[in-house]
Amino acid sequence: MTTTPTTPPLHHRLSLPGLLAFSLPGLPLGALAVALSVYLPRYYAGHFGVGLSAVGIAFMAVRLIDMAFDPVIGIMMDRTRTRFGRYRVWLIVGAPILMIAVYMLFLPPAVPHNGLAQYGYLIGWLFVYYIGTSVIGLSHASWASVIAAKYHERSRVFGAIQVVSIIAATVVLIVPTLMHSHSAAGDVRAMGWFIVIVTPIGVALAVLRTPEKMVQEVHGEKFGLRDYWEMIARPDMRRIIIADFCLALGPGWMSAIYLFYFHDSRGFSYDSARFLLAIYIIAGVVGAAGLSWLAMRLGKHRTLMVASTCYSLGLIVLTVLPKHIFGPAAAIMFALGFMAAGFPLLDRAMVADVADAVRLQQGKHRGGLLYAMITSSQKIAGALSIGLTFTVLGWVGYKADDHAVNTPAAIHGLELVYLIGPVVFVMLGGACFIGYKLDQKRHAEIRAALDQRDGLTEAPVLDGLSGSQNEHGPFSEPAPAE
Repeated sequence: MTTTPTTPPLHHRLSLPGLLAFSLPGLPLGALAVALSVYLPRYYAGHFGVGLSAVGIAFMAVRLIDMAFDPVIGIMMDRTRTRFGRYRVWLIVGAPILMIAVYMLFLPPAVPHNGLAQYGYLIGWLFVYYIGTSVIGLSHASWASVIAAKYHERSRVFGAIQVVSIIAATVVLIVPTLMHSHSAAGDVRAMGWFIVIVTPIGVALAVLRTPEKMVQEVHGEKFGLRDYWEMIARPDMRRIIIADFCLALGPGWMSAIYLFYFHDSRGFSYDSARFLLAIYIIAGVVGAAGLSWLAMRLGKHRTLMVASTCYSLGLIVLTVLPKHIFGPAAAIMFALGFMAAGFPLLDRAMVADVADAVRLQQGKHRGGLLYAMITSSQKIAGALSIGLTFTVLGWVGYKADDHAVNTPAAIHGLELVYLIGPVVFVMLGGACFIGYKLDQKRHAEIRAALDQRDGLTEAPVLDGLSGSQNEHGPFSEPAPAE
Protein backbone atom coordinates (compact mmCIF):
# COMPACT_ATOMS: atom_id res chain seq x y z
CA MET A 1 0.00 0.00 0.00
CA THR A 2 1.43 3.40 -1.04
CA THR A 3 1.20 6.27 1.36
CA THR A 4 1.01 9.76 -0.06
CA PRO A 5 3.16 12.15 1.95
CA THR A 6 1.33 15.03 3.47
CA THR A 7 2.48 18.60 3.19
CA PRO A 8 3.63 19.96 6.55
CA PRO A 9 1.71 22.88 7.90
CA LEU A 10 2.99 26.31 6.87
CA HIS A 11 2.58 27.83 10.31
CA HIS A 12 3.64 26.61 13.70
CA ARG A 13 2.15 27.53 17.02
CA LEU A 14 4.50 28.73 19.73
CA SER A 15 4.34 26.60 22.84
CA LEU A 16 3.73 28.29 26.17
CA PRO A 17 7.46 28.65 27.06
CA GLY A 18 8.19 29.99 23.59
CA LEU A 19 5.29 32.41 23.76
CA LEU A 20 6.44 33.65 27.17
CA ALA A 21 9.97 34.28 25.89
CA PHE A 22 8.66 36.16 22.86
CA SER A 23 6.38 38.33 25.02
CA LEU A 24 9.15 39.61 27.32
CA PRO A 25 9.91 42.85 25.40
CA GLY A 26 6.52 43.87 26.79
CA LEU A 27 8.19 44.24 30.21
CA PRO A 28 9.71 47.71 29.69
CA LEU A 29 6.81 48.96 27.58
CA GLY A 30 4.26 47.83 30.15
CA ALA A 31 6.18 49.39 33.03
CA LEU A 32 6.58 52.65 31.12
CA ALA A 33 2.87 52.80 30.34
CA VAL A 34 2.30 53.52 34.03
CA ALA A 35 5.56 55.11 35.12
CA LEU A 36 5.74 57.63 32.30
CA SER A 37 2.07 58.56 31.92
CA VAL A 38 1.10 58.64 35.60
CA TYR A 39 4.23 59.50 37.57
CA LEU A 40 6.74 61.31 35.35
CA PRO A 41 4.57 64.33 34.35
CA ARG A 42 3.63 64.94 37.97
CA TYR A 43 7.28 64.52 38.99
CA TYR A 44 8.53 67.21 36.60
CA ALA A 45 5.57 69.50 37.28
CA GLY A 46 5.70 69.22 41.06
CA HIS A 47 9.30 68.42 41.98
CA PHE A 48 11.09 70.54 39.37
CA GLY A 49 8.43 73.23 39.26
CA VAL A 50 8.37 73.29 35.46
CA GLY A 51 4.64 74.02 35.48
CA LEU A 52 1.60 71.89 34.80
CA SER A 53 0.70 73.40 31.42
CA ALA A 54 4.34 73.53 30.34
CA VAL A 55 4.84 69.82 31.09
CA GLY A 56 1.66 68.93 29.20
CA ILE A 57 2.75 70.96 26.18
CA ALA A 58 6.21 69.34 26.27
CA PHE A 59 4.78 65.82 26.18
CA MET A 60 2.31 66.78 23.46
CA ALA A 61 4.82 68.58 21.24
CA VAL A 62 7.44 65.83 21.39
CA ARG A 63 4.93 63.10 20.58
CA LEU A 64 3.47 65.02 17.66
CA ILE A 65 6.94 65.60 16.21
CA ASP A 66 8.10 62.05 16.87
CA MET A 67 5.09 60.40 15.25
CA ALA A 68 6.35 61.55 11.84
CA PHE A 69 9.23 59.09 12.27
CA ASP A 70 7.00 56.04 12.82
CA PRO A 71 5.97 55.48 9.17
CA VAL A 72 9.61 55.90 8.13
CA ILE A 73 10.72 53.34 10.72
CA GLY A 74 7.91 50.99 9.68
CA ILE A 75 8.91 51.14 6.01
CA MET A 76 12.56 50.57 6.90
CA MET A 77 11.59 47.52 8.94
CA ASP A 78 9.53 46.05 6.12
CA ARG A 79 12.47 46.51 3.73
CA THR A 80 15.06 45.02 6.09
CA ARG A 81 16.71 41.80 4.95
CA THR A 82 19.44 40.29 7.12
CA ARG A 83 20.66 36.81 7.95
CA PHE A 84 19.22 37.37 11.45
CA GLY A 85 15.72 38.20 10.22
CA ARG A 86 13.70 41.34 9.58
CA TYR A 87 12.31 42.48 12.95
CA ARG A 88 14.76 40.83 15.33
CA VAL A 89 17.58 43.26 14.47
CA TRP A 90 15.33 46.28 15.05
CA LEU A 91 14.33 44.97 18.45
CA ILE A 92 18.01 44.77 19.38
CA VAL A 93 18.67 48.31 18.13
CA GLY A 94 15.79 49.77 20.14
CA ALA A 95 16.92 48.40 23.52
CA PRO A 96 19.96 50.69 24.18
CA ILE A 97 18.12 53.75 22.86
CA LEU A 98 15.29 53.18 25.31
CA MET A 99 17.61 52.37 28.23
CA ILE A 100 19.61 55.59 27.84
CA ALA A 101 16.48 57.73 27.54
CA VAL A 102 14.82 56.14 30.59
CA TYR A 103 17.97 56.64 32.66
CA MET A 104 18.17 60.33 31.76
CA LEU A 105 14.47 60.96 32.37
CA PHE A 106 13.91 58.93 35.54
CA LEU A 107 17.37 59.27 37.08
CA PRO A 108 18.45 62.73 35.91
CA PRO A 109 22.13 63.03 36.87
CA ALA A 110 22.32 66.82 36.82
CA VAL A 111 19.22 68.69 35.72
CA PRO A 112 19.94 72.44 35.56
CA HIS A 113 18.14 74.67 38.04
CA ASN A 114 17.25 77.15 35.33
CA GLY A 115 13.62 76.66 34.29
CA LEU A 116 14.27 77.00 30.55
CA ALA A 117 17.20 74.57 30.73
CA GLN A 118 15.06 72.07 32.66
CA TYR A 119 12.38 72.35 29.99
CA GLY A 120 14.88 71.74 27.21
CA TYR A 121 16.29 68.74 29.09
CA LEU A 122 12.81 67.22 29.39
CA ILE A 123 11.95 67.77 25.71
CA GLY A 124 15.25 66.43 24.41
CA TRP A 125 15.21 63.17 26.34
CA LEU A 126 11.49 62.66 25.74
CA PHE A 127 12.25 62.70 22.03
CA VAL A 128 14.94 60.02 22.40
CA TYR A 129 12.58 58.01 24.60
CA TYR A 130 9.79 58.01 22.02
CA ILE A 131 12.20 56.92 19.27
CA GLY A 132 13.25 53.97 21.45
CA THR A 133 9.68 52.92 22.24
CA SER A 134 8.73 53.23 18.56
CA VAL A 135 11.52 50.92 17.44
CA ILE A 136 10.79 48.30 20.11
CA GLY A 137 7.01 48.51 19.89
CA LEU A 138 6.84 48.42 16.08
CA SER A 139 9.33 45.60 15.64
CA HIS A 140 7.73 43.48 18.37
CA ALA A 141 4.16 43.91 17.10
CA SER A 142 5.17 43.35 13.47
CA TRP A 143 7.10 40.23 14.40
CA ALA A 144 4.07 38.97 16.35
CA SER A 145 1.85 39.37 13.28
CA VAL A 146 4.17 37.05 11.36
CA ILE A 147 4.44 34.49 14.16
CA ALA A 148 0.66 34.33 14.64
CA ALA A 149 -0.86 33.74 11.22
CA LYS A 150 -4.28 32.48 12.30
CA TYR A 151 -7.23 34.62 13.40
CA HIS A 152 -7.58 33.21 16.93
CA GLU A 153 -3.85 32.61 17.38
CA ARG A 154 -3.37 36.35 17.16
CA SER A 155 -5.64 36.85 20.15
CA ARG A 156 -3.46 34.34 22.00
CA VAL A 157 -0.11 35.94 21.10
CA PHE A 158 -1.15 39.55 21.62
CA GLY A 159 -2.96 38.47 24.79
CA ALA A 160 0.30 37.00 26.14
CA ILE A 161 2.15 40.23 25.34
CA GLN A 162 -0.56 42.19 27.11
CA VAL A 163 -0.35 39.95 30.20
CA VAL A 164 3.43 40.40 30.40
CA SER A 165 3.02 44.16 30.04
CA ILE A 166 0.42 44.26 32.77
CA ILE A 167 2.59 42.24 35.14
CA ALA A 168 5.44 44.68 34.52
CA ALA A 169 3.14 47.64 35.14
CA THR A 170 2.10 46.09 38.45
CA VAL A 171 5.64 45.33 39.56
CA VAL A 172 6.85 48.85 38.74
CA LEU A 173 4.28 50.20 41.20
CA ILE A 174 5.59 47.89 43.92
CA VAL A 175 9.29 48.56 43.32
CA PRO A 176 9.36 51.93 45.19
CA THR A 177 7.95 50.22 48.28
CA LEU A 178 10.49 47.40 48.06
CA MET A 179 13.28 49.97 47.78
CA HIS A 180 11.86 51.88 50.79
CA SER A 181 11.19 55.04 48.84
CA HIS A 182 9.46 57.80 50.79
CA SER A 183 9.27 60.60 48.22
CA ALA A 184 8.03 61.28 44.70
CA ALA A 185 11.62 61.64 43.50
CA GLY A 186 12.55 58.30 45.11
CA ASP A 187 9.55 56.59 43.49
CA VAL A 188 10.53 57.80 40.03
CA ARG A 189 14.18 56.76 40.47
CA ALA A 190 13.19 53.28 41.65
CA MET A 191 10.90 52.85 38.65
CA GLY A 192 13.65 54.03 36.33
CA TRP A 193 16.15 51.46 37.62
CA PHE A 194 13.59 48.68 37.20
CA ILE A 195 12.93 49.60 33.57
CA VAL A 196 16.63 49.97 32.73
CA ILE A 197 17.30 46.47 34.12
CA VAL A 198 14.41 44.57 32.52
CA THR A 199 14.80 46.07 29.03
CA PRO A 200 17.92 44.13 27.94
CA ILE A 201 16.72 40.96 29.69
CA GLY A 202 13.35 40.94 27.91
CA VAL A 203 14.77 41.76 24.49
CA ALA A 204 17.63 39.25 24.78
CA LEU A 205 15.36 36.34 25.70
CA ALA A 206 12.96 37.15 22.86
CA VAL A 207 15.57 37.39 20.13
CA LEU A 208 17.51 34.34 21.31
CA ARG A 209 14.58 31.98 21.78
CA THR A 210 12.12 32.90 19.04
CA PRO A 211 12.33 31.89 15.36
CA GLU A 212 11.58 34.49 12.70
CA LYS A 213 10.04 33.49 9.40
CA MET A 214 11.01 35.67 6.45
CA VAL A 215 7.82 36.14 4.41
CA GLN A 216 8.53 36.18 0.69
CA GLU A 217 7.27 39.12 -1.37
CA VAL A 218 5.47 38.52 -4.66
CA HIS A 219 6.15 41.98 -6.08
CA GLY A 220 8.97 44.48 -5.73
CA GLU A 221 9.81 46.72 -2.82
CA LYS A 222 8.92 50.09 -4.35
CA PHE A 223 6.71 52.07 -2.03
CA GLY A 224 5.39 55.60 -2.45
CA LEU A 225 3.20 58.11 -0.70
CA ARG A 226 0.23 57.01 -2.77
CA ASP A 227 0.53 53.45 -1.37
CA TYR A 228 0.62 54.89 2.16
CA TRP A 229 -2.60 56.80 1.66
CA GLU A 230 -4.24 53.83 -0.02
CA MET A 231 -3.71 51.79 3.15
CA ILE A 232 -5.02 54.58 5.36
CA ALA A 233 -8.05 54.82 3.07
CA ARG A 234 -8.87 51.13 3.49
CA PRO A 235 -12.22 50.99 5.36
CA ASP A 236 -11.00 48.31 7.77
CA MET A 237 -7.73 50.07 8.58
CA ARG A 238 -9.38 53.47 8.84
CA ARG A 239 -11.82 52.13 11.43
CA ILE A 240 -8.99 50.57 13.45
CA ILE A 241 -6.88 53.76 13.38
CA ILE A 242 -9.76 55.97 14.58
CA ALA A 243 -10.83 53.42 17.19
CA ASP A 244 -7.28 52.96 18.44
CA PHE A 245 -6.90 56.72 18.79
CA CYS A 246 -10.09 57.00 20.84
CA LEU A 247 -9.40 53.90 22.95
CA ALA A 248 -5.92 55.19 23.75
CA LEU A 249 -7.00 58.77 24.43
CA GLY A 250 -9.76 57.82 26.89
CA PRO A 251 -7.69 55.74 29.35
CA GLY A 252 -4.65 57.96 28.73
CA TRP A 253 -6.70 61.03 29.67
CA MET A 254 -7.75 59.28 32.86
CA SER A 255 -4.19 58.15 33.69
CA ALA A 256 -2.71 61.62 33.23
CA ILE A 257 -4.75 63.07 36.09
CA TYR A 258 -5.34 59.87 38.06
CA LEU A 259 -3.28 60.82 41.13
CA PHE A 260 -4.76 64.31 41.24
CA TYR A 261 -8.32 62.96 41.05
CA PHE A 262 -8.05 60.15 43.58
CA HIS A 263 -6.19 62.26 46.11
CA ASP A 264 -7.94 65.63 45.86
CA SER A 265 -11.44 64.55 44.77
CA ARG A 266 -11.92 61.01 46.12
CA GLY A 267 -10.01 61.67 49.34
CA PHE A 268 -7.52 58.77 49.17
CA SER A 269 -3.95 58.99 50.34
CA TYR A 270 -1.23 58.62 47.70
CA ASP A 271 -0.44 55.13 49.01
CA SER A 272 -4.10 54.07 48.73
CA ALA A 273 -4.35 55.63 45.28
CA ARG A 274 -1.28 53.70 44.18
CA PHE A 275 -2.80 50.50 45.55
CA LEU A 276 -6.04 51.15 43.64
CA LEU A 277 -4.00 51.72 40.50
CA ALA A 278 -2.25 48.39 41.11
CA ILE A 279 -5.67 46.70 41.30
CA TYR A 280 -6.63 48.34 38.00
CA ILE A 281 -3.45 47.06 36.37
CA ILE A 282 -3.55 43.56 37.89
CA ALA A 283 -7.12 43.20 36.65
CA GLY A 284 -5.70 43.52 33.17
CA VAL A 285 -4.07 40.10 33.49
CA VAL A 286 -7.48 38.54 34.03
CA GLY A 287 -8.99 40.88 31.45
CA ALA A 288 -6.45 39.98 28.76
CA ALA A 289 -7.18 36.28 29.22
CA GLY A 290 -10.94 36.76 29.59
CA LEU A 291 -11.35 39.07 26.62
CA SER A 292 -9.13 36.87 24.45
CA TRP A 293 -11.45 33.99 25.29
CA LEU A 294 -14.49 36.12 24.51
CA ALA A 295 -12.95 37.26 21.21
CA MET A 296 -12.71 33.64 20.11
CA ARG A 297 -16.48 33.40 20.47
CA LEU A 298 -17.79 36.84 19.55
CA GLY A 299 -15.00 38.01 17.27
CA LYS A 300 -12.45 40.72 18.03
CA HIS A 301 -14.47 43.73 16.94
CA ARG A 302 -17.63 42.71 18.84
CA THR A 303 -15.58 42.05 21.97
CA LEU A 304 -14.08 45.55 21.70
CA MET A 305 -17.56 47.03 21.49
CA VAL A 306 -18.60 45.18 24.65
CA ALA A 307 -15.44 46.19 26.52
CA SER A 308 -15.70 49.87 25.60
CA THR A 309 -19.34 50.07 26.69
CA CYS A 310 -18.66 48.39 30.04
CA TYR A 311 -15.60 50.58 30.63
CA SER A 312 -17.58 53.79 30.15
CA LEU A 313 -20.39 52.63 32.41
CA GLY A 314 -17.90 51.64 35.11
CA LEU A 315 -16.24 55.04 34.99
CA ILE A 316 -19.58 56.77 35.47
CA VAL A 317 -20.36 54.54 38.46
CA LEU A 318 -16.97 55.38 39.99
CA THR A 319 -17.72 59.08 40.05
CA VAL A 320 -20.95 58.63 42.05
CA LEU A 321 -19.56 56.25 44.68
CA PRO A 322 -19.18 57.52 48.24
CA LYS A 323 -15.78 59.10 48.82
CA HIS A 324 -13.01 57.72 51.06
CA ILE A 325 -14.41 54.15 50.88
CA PHE A 326 -11.82 51.74 49.53
CA GLY A 327 -13.87 48.56 48.84
CA PRO A 328 -16.35 49.85 46.23
CA ALA A 329 -13.63 51.89 44.55
CA ALA A 330 -11.42 48.81 44.32
CA ALA A 331 -14.22 46.77 42.74
CA ILE A 332 -14.86 49.39 40.07
CA MET A 333 -11.14 49.84 39.40
CA PHE A 334 -10.83 46.08 38.90
CA ALA A 335 -13.70 46.13 36.39
CA LEU A 336 -12.19 49.10 34.56
CA GLY A 337 -8.78 47.43 34.35
CA PHE A 338 -10.38 44.22 33.11
CA MET A 339 -12.07 46.00 30.21
CA ALA A 340 -9.17 48.32 29.34
CA ALA A 341 -6.86 45.34 28.81
CA GLY A 342 -8.75 44.45 25.66
CA PHE A 343 -8.24 47.78 23.89
CA PRO A 344 -4.59 47.45 22.74
CA LEU A 345 -4.73 43.65 22.60
CA LEU A 346 -7.61 43.39 20.13
CA ASP A 347 -6.67 46.45 18.07
CA ARG A 348 -3.23 45.02 17.34
CA ALA A 349 -4.60 41.60 16.56
CA MET A 350 -6.96 43.18 14.01
CA VAL A 351 -4.10 45.12 12.39
CA ALA A 352 -2.40 41.77 11.75
CA ASP A 353 -5.57 40.64 9.94
CA VAL A 354 -5.44 43.76 7.75
CA ALA A 355 -1.76 43.08 7.03
CA ASP A 356 -2.76 39.69 5.62
CA ALA A 357 -5.40 41.30 3.42
CA VAL A 358 -2.86 43.83 2.12
CA ARG A 359 -0.29 41.12 1.40
CA LEU A 360 -2.85 39.06 -0.49
CA GLN A 361 -3.87 42.03 -2.64
CA GLN A 362 -0.46 43.67 -3.15
CA GLY A 363 1.99 40.83 -2.65
CA LYS A 364 3.91 42.94 -0.13
CA HIS A 365 4.43 42.55 3.59
CA ARG A 366 3.48 45.89 5.16
CA GLY A 367 3.02 44.90 8.78
CA GLY A 368 5.64 47.35 10.01
CA LEU A 369 4.01 50.28 8.24
CA LEU A 370 0.51 49.33 9.37
CA TYR A 371 1.66 49.11 12.97
CA ALA A 372 3.44 52.44 12.51
CA MET A 373 0.05 53.96 11.69
CA ILE A 374 -1.34 52.58 14.94
CA THR A 375 1.69 53.79 16.88
CA SER A 376 1.24 57.24 15.35
CA SER A 377 -2.41 57.36 16.35
CA GLN A 378 -1.46 56.32 19.86
CA LYS A 379 1.21 58.99 20.06
CA ILE A 380 -1.29 61.64 19.04
CA ALA A 381 -3.68 60.28 21.67
CA GLY A 382 -0.93 60.19 24.28
CA ALA A 383 0.15 63.70 23.44
CA LEU A 384 -3.38 65.02 23.71
CA SER A 385 -4.14 63.04 26.88
CA ILE A 386 -1.38 64.85 28.76
CA GLY A 387 -1.30 68.12 26.84
CA LEU A 388 -5.05 68.71 26.81
CA THR A 389 -5.82 67.53 30.32
CA PHE A 390 -3.01 69.52 31.93
CA THR A 391 -3.94 72.60 29.94
CA VAL A 392 -7.63 72.27 30.82
CA LEU A 393 -6.76 71.75 34.49
CA GLY A 394 -4.87 75.03 34.34
CA TRP A 395 -7.93 76.72 32.84
CA VAL A 396 -10.20 75.51 35.66
CA GLY A 397 -7.73 76.81 38.23
CA TYR A 398 -6.31 73.50 39.47
CA LYS A 399 -2.73 73.64 40.76
CA ALA A 400 -0.36 70.66 40.74
CA ASP A 401 2.48 72.00 42.91
CA ASP A 402 3.51 69.73 45.78
CA HIS A 403 2.22 72.18 48.42
CA ALA A 404 -0.67 73.76 46.50
CA VAL A 405 -4.15 74.15 48.06
CA ASN A 406 -6.98 73.93 45.54
CA THR A 407 -10.40 75.56 45.89
CA PRO A 408 -13.68 73.57 45.74
CA ALA A 409 -14.35 75.05 42.30
CA ALA A 410 -10.96 73.78 41.08
CA ILE A 411 -11.68 70.31 42.50
CA HIS A 412 -15.08 70.26 40.76
CA GLY A 413 -13.36 71.20 37.51
CA LEU A 414 -10.93 68.33 38.06
CA GLU A 415 -13.87 65.92 38.46
CA LEU A 416 -15.52 67.06 35.24
CA VAL A 417 -12.27 66.79 33.30
CA TYR A 418 -11.66 63.30 34.68
CA LEU A 419 -15.10 61.99 33.69
CA ILE A 420 -16.14 63.60 30.41
CA GLY A 421 -13.07 62.98 28.26
CA PRO A 422 -12.62 59.22 28.88
CA VAL A 423 -16.31 58.35 28.57
CA VAL A 424 -16.81 60.23 25.30
CA PHE A 425 -13.70 58.90 23.58
CA VAL A 426 -14.01 55.28 24.70
CA MET A 427 -17.61 55.08 23.52
CA LEU A 428 -16.59 56.57 20.16
CA GLY A 429 -13.85 53.97 19.88
CA GLY A 430 -16.27 51.11 20.35
CA ALA A 431 -18.76 52.61 17.91
CA CYS A 432 -16.13 52.54 15.14
CA PHE A 433 -16.63 48.79 14.77
CA ILE A 434 -20.34 48.86 14.00
CA GLY A 435 -20.55 47.13 10.62
CA TYR A 436 -16.89 45.98 10.60
CA LYS A 437 -16.37 43.42 7.78
CA LEU A 438 -12.97 41.74 8.36
CA ASP A 439 -14.29 39.09 10.73
CA GLN A 440 -13.18 35.50 11.34
CA LYS A 441 -14.90 34.13 8.24
CA ARG A 442 -13.38 36.69 5.89
CA HIS A 443 -9.92 36.29 7.44
CA ALA A 444 -10.08 32.51 7.05
CA GLU A 445 -10.63 33.02 3.30
CA ILE A 446 -7.66 35.38 3.13
CA ARG A 447 -5.40 32.99 5.04
CA ALA A 448 -6.38 30.07 2.83
CA ALA A 449 -5.38 32.04 -0.26
CA LEU A 450 -2.10 33.16 1.34
CA ASP A 451 -1.24 29.67 2.51
CA GLN A 452 -1.82 28.29 -0.96
CA ARG A 453 0.48 30.92 -2.45
CA ASP A 454 3.10 30.77 0.30
CA GLY A 455 3.26 26.99 -0.01
CA LEU A 456 4.90 27.45 -3.40
CA THR A 457 7.58 29.85 -2.09
CA GLU A 458 7.93 28.98 1.57
CA ALA A 459 10.63 31.10 3.23
CA PRO A 460 13.11 29.78 5.79
CA VAL A 461 12.66 30.16 9.51
CA LEU A 462 15.65 31.82 11.15
CA ASP A 463 16.49 30.29 14.50
CA GLY A 464 17.99 32.61 17.10
CA LEU A 465 20.81 35.05 16.43
CA SER A 466 22.80 32.46 14.54
CA GLY A 467 20.51 32.97 11.56
CA SER A 468 20.43 29.21 10.95
CA GLN A 469 17.43 27.70 9.20
CA ASN A 470 15.08 25.54 11.20
CA GLU A 471 11.87 24.08 9.83
CA HIS A 472 9.97 24.44 13.06
CA GLY A 473 12.07 26.69 15.28
CA PRO A 474 12.46 26.36 19.04
CA PHE A 475 9.42 25.91 21.24
CA SER A 476 7.21 25.37 18.20
CA GLU A 477 4.37 23.04 17.61
CA PRO A 478 1.98 22.57 14.69
CA ALA A 479 -0.81 25.11 14.61
CA PRO A 480 -4.24 23.66 15.26
CA ALA A 481 -6.82 23.76 12.54
CA GLU A 482 -8.90 26.87 12.69
